[in-house]
Amino acid sequence: MSEKRALITGITGFAGSHLAEYLLGQGYTIYGTIRSRLRSPTENIEGFADRITLLECDIRDAGNVMDALCDAGPEEIYHLAAQSFVPTSWHSPSETLTTNIIGELNLLEAICAVAPEARVQIAGSSEEYGQVYECDMPIMEACPLHPLSPYGVSKVAQDLLGYQYHKSYGLKIVRTRAFNHTGPRRGACFVTSNFCRQVALIEKGKQEPIIRVGNLDAVRDFTDVRDMVRAYHLAVTKGESGEVYNICSEQGRTIEAVLNIILAFTETRPSIQEDPTRMRPSDVAYLVGDCTKFKQATGWEPEIGFAQTIRDLLDYWRERV
Repeated sequence: MSEKRALITGITGFAGSHLAEYLLGQGYTIYGTIRSRLRSPTENIEGFADRITLLECDIRDAGNVMDALCDAGPEEIYHLAAQSFVPTSWHSPSETLTTNIIGELNLLEAICAVAPEARVQIAGSSEEYGQVYECDMPIMEACPLHPLSPYGVSKVAQDLLGYQYHKSYGLKIVRTRAFNHTGPRRGACFVTSNFCRQVALIEKGKQEPIIRVGNLDAVRDFTDVRDMVRAYHLAVTKGESGEVYNICSEQGRTIEAVLNIILAFTETRPSIQEDPTRMRPSDVAYLVGDCTKFKQATGWEPEIGFAQTIRDLLDYWRERV
C-alpha cells in the first residue's frame, strides 16, 4: 500500500470528503484544508475525521496557504476548494471570482515555493464550456469555452492559470473538467440532492406533496461522485502534466428524466410545480461530454449506475430529514 502524503483543499466538501475516504483506502496520509473549525461544517468527514489532519486555511489568504503547504509537505495536491454553486455566482460574483481565482493563485504560488515536485490536480468544470453549438456535441476538450455564469468564468480562469503555471514554472499540473456528479453528501442546493430531499420530506409528512422545480429541459451528464474521485486520483497518478481531461459518463439526461427516476423510488405521488426563483438568468441547455481522451490515458470507466446513485442519495436524505 502507498504511504504518499496528499493535500486536499476543501476536504469537508462533497467531492473532497469522498476523495479523502477513497485515498485513505489506498493507504495515503491525508491533510485537508478547512476555512475554520467554527465555520466549516464537518458532517461529511465524521466517519473518518480521526484519520486525517485538518489545517485551518482561508485560500484567499496567501500566508494561510503557504503555511498549509509547509505543514502538509504533500506529494500530491487535489485542489477542490471553491465557491461551487452556479446560482450563487450571480448573487455573489465578486466572492466567487476572488475565492476561485485568487485562491488558486495563492495555492500555485505556494507550490512553486515549497512543493514544486508535487503532482497537482486542478478541479475544473463542464460549466467552462457554457454555450455549446450542435456541431460541438458531444463536448470534447478542444471545444471553445463560452461560459455563461460568473462561476463558469472563474473555472476557465482556474483552468488557464493551471496551464500557465505548468508552462511557466514546470509544475506537474493536470486539469480536469468534471461534468455533473452526484451521490450521498451532495449539498441540498444542487438539483438531484434537492429533489431527493424534497421527496424524503414528503414521505415524512414534513412537506406538502409538491416538488418545486426549475428548468426541467436542461440536459446534463451525471457521474457518481465515487467514480469521480477515483478519476481524480487517476488524473494525478496517470494523467500527463499540462493536459486537460473531461470526466463524465457520456450519457445525457434531461432534468425531468432525472426527476422521474427519483420518483420511481418512492410511493408518494407529488405534483410538480415550477418555481421562478429556481430559474437562472442564463442556463446552459446541453452539457454532455466525451471523455475518450481520459479513458485512453488512465483506463478509467464509471462503475456505479445512475439508478444506484439516485437510490443511495435518496436513502442519504431519508436518514437526515
